[in-house]
Amino acid sequence: MNRLLIICTLLCSLFTSAQAQYASHVIPGAAQTSQYLPQLKNKRVALLVNQTATIGDTHLVDTLLKLQVHITKIFSPEHGFRGQADAGEKVGNSTDKNTGLPVVSLYGQHRKATAADLQDVDVLIFDVQDVGARFYTYISSLQELMESAAENNKPVIVLDRPNPNGDYVDGPILDTAFRSFVGMQPIPIVHGMTVGEYAQMLNGEGWLSKGVKARLTVIPCENYTHHTYYRLPVAPSPNLPDMAAVNLYTSLCFFEGTPISLGRGTDKPFQLFGSPLFPKKGFSFTPRSVAGAKNPPLKDQLCYGFDLSKAPEATPAKGRKIALKWLLQAYALYPQKDKFFNAFFNKLAGNAQLQQQIKSGVSEADIRKSWEPGLRQFKAIRAKYLLYEE
Repeated sequence: MNRLLIICTLLCSLFTSAQAQYASHVIPGAAQTSQYLPQLKNKRVALLVNQTATIGDTHLVDTLLKLQVHITKIFSPEHGFRGQADAGEKVGNSTDKNTGLPVVSLYGQHRKATAADLQDVDVLIFDVQDVGARFYTYISSLQELMESAAENNKPVIVLDRPNPNGDYVDGPILDTAFRSFVGMQPIPIVHGMTVGEYAQMLNGEGWLSKGVKARLTVIPCENYTHHTYYRLPVAPSPNLPDMAAVNLYTSLCFFEGTPISLGRGTDKPFQLFGSPLFPKKGFSFTPRSVAGAKNPPLKDQLCYGFDLSKAPEATPAKGRKIALKWLLQAYALYPQKDKFFNAFFNKLAGNAQLQQQIKSGVSEADIRKSWEPGLRQFKAIRAKYLLYEE
């Protein structure tokens, strides 16, 4: 009996060690191979994945190949299959050096898999780590993959992963007049859903193109709730290198629609903001050409500003929300106010109202009040599709 107990303890210890990278022993959908391998038997499989599609330290593609799954190709989202391309950088088709599999980019001009792309495919798998913001483009890639699957009568399996910003819902609801690849549906900036839950919403609300419905299977996470603190085991994109950046991203991405640097080209992207035109005192930084940010905004220019890497908002806390104070502060400090907003800002905000509110001097509290009716309506819709306890 004691020997059996020792063996069990050792096995549990090994399992715990293998899963140590998953906070609170969360087991993502990909790791639960027994739940989806039967659907792949004798099928030709394509996967939309990037560097985050792992089971422990092994990439999902490598795991499935060892399990004799017949993979015909890999589709890749923004930043590419290995996740090394800059934001918005064109990534062409290629061949994966490790496996010899063809890699088809679904970013840029060729965002949707065509009938020709799917001719040698029976089943599609989506496994990409999201960070829970409307303007983070992986959920747009998910939507277009589901549309392609539905239009070509292919089943799609979403291997769910936790949302590190899944504990709150906040921001303005997207006005569909401002639809783009950084915002395709009438959801808030922080939607508080995993990709599996969001996939169910896309299907259930009839939001896919022409109202099509995908033959969808979601493999949920185990031991996860919307209040589980989840530390990502792999950086989801080059400029979100750590959890401080992931936590601040939902507040600082607004600066992509302004002339302000948010730290691309430094060792703290999405943790800094500044400008050469800010008051020349206090904290400063200089963006440089680096991997993942080859030509960052304000490259080689000395910027004065703020380091938020130790701010309270860099760590999850109960009741957190989008912080508008930094955007309002930057607008107040920037001397050329007629040049503060560029054409991208309204796409990120999902409306023209936020820009006008800032220009008019509306307070953060009143801006937030303007979001409340839309958020109430969205939360009622969202509740129908949640897979995990709030």
